[in-house]
Amino acid sequence: MLGFLKGDPKKKLQKAYEAKLAKALDAQRNGDLRTHGTLMEEAEKIYADIQALEKKN
Repeated sequence: MLGFLKGDPKKKLQKAYEAKLAKALDAQRNGDLRTHGTLMEEAEKIYADIQALEKKN
C-alpha cells in the first residue's frame, strides 16, 4: 500500500558506489595508492551487487 515510501535499493547502491569512486579518486590524487586500491575493491563489490539486482529484475 505504501510502496512509494520504500527506498529504491538500486538507487542507494548507486549512490554508495559513486561515493566510493570519489573517495578513491581523492586518495589517488593525494598519492595514497593503498587506500585507493582498497576503496576501488569495495566499489567493485558494490557494482557487483548492482549488477545482481539488475539481473534479478
